[in-house]
Amino acid sequence: MQNKTYLITGGLGLIGSNLAKKIYKKVKNSKIVILDNFTVYIDPLKQVYQDHRKDRFKKIINENEYRNSQSKRIFVERGNAQDPKIVIEMLQKYKPHMIFHTAAMPLARLKNATVKEFREGSVDTTSNLLECVKYVQDNSKYRLKRFLYISSSMVYGDFKKKYVVENDELRPKEIYGTMKLAGEIVTKGMCKENSIPYNIVRPSAVYGPTDMNLRVSQYFIEKAFLNEKISIHGKKESLDFTFIDDLVDGCWLAANSKKGENETFNITYGKARTLYDFVIILKKYFRGLKYQIVQRDKKRPKRGTLKNDKARKILGFKPKVGLEKGISLYLKHFKKQK
Repeated sequence: MQNKTYLITGGLGLIGSNLAKKIYKKVKNSKIVILDNFTVYIDPLKQVYQDHRKDRFKKIINENEYRNSQSKRIFVERGNAQDPKIVIEMLQKYKPHMIFHTAAMPLARLKNATVKEFREGSVDTTSNLLECVKYVQDNSKYRLKRFLYISSSMVYGDFKKKYVVENDELRPKEIYGTMKLAGEIVTKGMCKENSIPYNIVRPSAVYGPTDMNLRVSQYFIEKAFLNEKISIHGKKESLDFTFIDDLVDGCWLAANSKKGENETFNITYGKARTLYDFVIILKKYFRGLKYQIVQRDKKRPKRGTLKNDKARKILGFKPKVGLEKGISLYLKHFKKQK
């Protein structure tokens, strides 16, 4: 595993930056290429919301390592994964043996993005990446060893039972899940047609330090710091909260597993908790925290546990961070920033 090159699209995002951090520490002499369009989808909110991109760089390597070796091992390219010229140039220049495709239209844009924007974020970027891989492979000796696509639990739509498994029916309820599913179909079809080994990863309710995607966990924690009342949309509403480190571990195991080649995995903690549970845990840290129970948004899919038995069996995946520990780690990061 020496002298390998890894391309991460959306590499300055929560998932991409943490993947870069893991690879940097785990694979000595590796090169990490980050392709990101540097788009920020949130506006700073009072003193709490922050642009965490600089902080994400610090998570990859410490300051001294950055000064001494960044130019040798970390390469940041500003550009859009939909642009074939940019992607082909990068493939020819760096010849990555793995691509982690984490770039997508984030949930922060769910309410005001157009269908076209969501299609571009999930489908067009995926098809362009794979078309460019095919072009370079057809015209050189280059061969991609693995393409990993980050999908979403939203592809399942409303859970018909308390849990779902990978081969359950996929019936997304809204545009985000629909386009993520379309990205899965593109990945499977193009990779099979062009003999590109692939993985599809379905995470759920990802959370952790430097999140700036307006996920519910970020919303709850930042409301707590602002001493503002939290609205819980349904007391029994539950999500399979997955700490970022566990997700990254699962992605790494999938991408490096021969047995797991061309497979789809739920990479989650594997046990749903209610939104109410999340807030009650927060109350241990914010004694004056106020909350109210409001009616759940029926437009959003009703979710629960994404069973991860397949990933455990094939990959040896073992999530380590439960909700109580994950919230504690998240809060420690915020306290350092204040």
